[in-house]
Amino acid sequence: MAATSEAPAWKFHVFLSFRGEDTRTKFTDHLYAAFRGRGFAVFKDDEELERGEVIALELPKAIEESLCSVVVLSPRYASSRWCLDELLRILESRTEFGRHVFPIFYDVDPSDVRHQRGSFAEAFAKHGERFGTDKLRRWKQALTDVADLSGWTSKDK
Repeated sequence: MAATSEAPAWKFHVFLSFRGEDTRTKFTDHLYAAFRGRGFAVFKDDEELERGEVIALELPKAIEESLCSVVVLSPRYASSRWCLDELLRILESRTEFGRHVFPIFYDVDPSDVRHQRGSFAEAFAKHGERFGTDKLRRWKQALTDVADLSGWTSKDK
């Protein structure tokens, strides 16, 4: 993927995007420890955000300052507007700066992510009550785009 803008200087090798209640104390903590154990600088919200920082400002900055993003798509990922907004920024960073994106399908089928079925459809039914159609369309397209990338799956393993 060709970058179209000059990329910001990087601070992190990896930005981890995940739904905390699904994977924080299980898979994501282990993934974080494995990356750190290999010497990678990793952004994980509960480790890198300073108390008192404005989350909505710091997360997009951390995404831009990361060479790649690992997106852990889990059953409740789409129920979080924070996760969906992160995903939008991650994919924008991919397009604008040529950053790499690696999806992990944790206990979800990639086709359910791609087509917003199952828990993803349920999440969007709830979001439809609170957010405009343009926002919903952008989130759905982001899920389709990330599911079209080559990644890893834990389902049935």
